[in-house]
Amino acid sequence: MKRTLALAAVPALAISLAACGDGSGDAKGSTAGHSTPASAAPSADAAQGGHNQQDVMFAQMMIPHHRQAIEMADLAAARAASPEVKGLAADIKKAQGPEIDQLSAWLTGWGATVPAPGTGGTGHEGHGGMDGMMTAQEMKELEGAEGAAFDRAFLEMMIKHHRGAVTMARKEQSAGRSPAAKKMAGDIVTSQTAEITKMQNLLKQ
Repeated sequence: MKRTLALAAVPALAISLAACGDGSGDAKGSTAGHSTPASAAPSADAAQGGHNQQDVMFAQMMIPHHRQAIEMADLAAARAASPEVKGLAADIKKAQGPEIDQLSAWLTGWGATVPAPGTGGTGHEGHGGMDGMMTAQEMKELEGAEGAAFDRAFLEMMIKHHRGAVTMARKEQSAGRSPAAKKMAGDIVTSQTAEITKMQNLLKQ
């Protein structure tokens, strides 16, 4: 009778151990299964996920837009008469240079084309279609101006240029998907709106 009870206990113990083993195995498997995608997700998102076509368009259009602003700012360093205009131009160059680098890095990570210098962005060669961009003739006129005449022309053109950037940035805020790109768009709206006000005040002096 004791032998029968002992034999009966063996399968029960085996079932109990198997159940514990399965539970332990599932827990480890579940942990591994969740930890791997969690650790891989950020890098995948940074490379190509978490963005949409609006983000790509924003970056591809803002790069040449910023490049032109820097070109205008470089002219101010040699041609402007007002220290305030020269200081503003330096601030614009300091802010927008790093933004070009960041926008280019995003496009590379997203597998999208980075606009080459001298182009107006994908589908926008010649600066057509981008708000606030100066025409070749306007840039020529700015290059030919000096002193107070340059200051006025620079301020008027840069106000127009900034307003275009703000319009593009607001579109990114409303239709973009990338949190980082939308944050940059918000920063552009804030900083360039403030600079527009500053330039309008300088024109009144």
